[in-house]
Amino acid sequence: MSQNTLTPTKTVPPLENGDQLTRIEFEQRYQQMPYVKKAELIERIVYMASPLRIIQHGEPHASIMTWLGFYKASTPNVQLGDNCTVRLDAENEPQPDALLRITVDGQSTISEDGYVEGAPELIVEIAASTASIDLHDKLKACRRNQVQEYLVWRVYDGEFDWFRLREGKYMKLQPNEEGIICSEYFPGLWLAQEALLTGNLAQVLAILQQGLNTSEYQNFVKRMSENSDSIPNT
Repeated sequence: MSQNTLTPTKTVPPLENGDQLTRIEFEQRYQQMPYVKKAELIERIVYMASPLRIIQHGEPHASIMTWLGFYKASTPNVQLGDNCTVRLDAENEPQPDALLRITVDGQSTISEDGYVEGAPELIVEIAASTASIDLHDKLKACRRNQVQEYLVWRVYDGEFDWFRLREGKYMKLQPNEEGIICSEYFPGLWLAQEALLTGNLAQVLAILQQGLNTSEYQNFVKRMSENSDSIPNT
């Protein structure tokens, strides 16, 4: 063989909707496509997002982030994520619209390269309808990996599904007599469902503040603070 002969290098194929990949293969391809802003691996199938409209996704997403951001601002040792990649397991790497995770003795960790690994305690998705992957394969993956609460806002249907993991199954939480859904995992995280669906963000935050005023929430904050204080300085 001539000394000038070059060994051809192996190129990494681009991501395509419907590709069946392992998580390692998915990450290799995703990293080669910096112009792609959102791609997910769900049960080894690649899903790539279409352009997002403001009414069907942008504004609802902003409302959810405002609601969760208000909660995070008052609550120690929780981390809020916006479109963060999550390494759930070897076959699933979603990029949820929002997540809330406990940072001290929580279910998930942050990898050396900056990704969430394991199951955040809460994941929120903005979905088109009941036909969305968010209510099928992604829900199954989150349930199997023990995401404690999984929220799906079905914008076209005008519905909000809030699931709580109980004994390995997702059970849908129902609003109380005042139309408020209360998180079972995050005390004080209250949602005025009708106000959210009609775009009354001021009312959504007012109801959340009521949740933050409860003794249940104050006890939760105390426990979270104590957990942080118990970790020795390094």
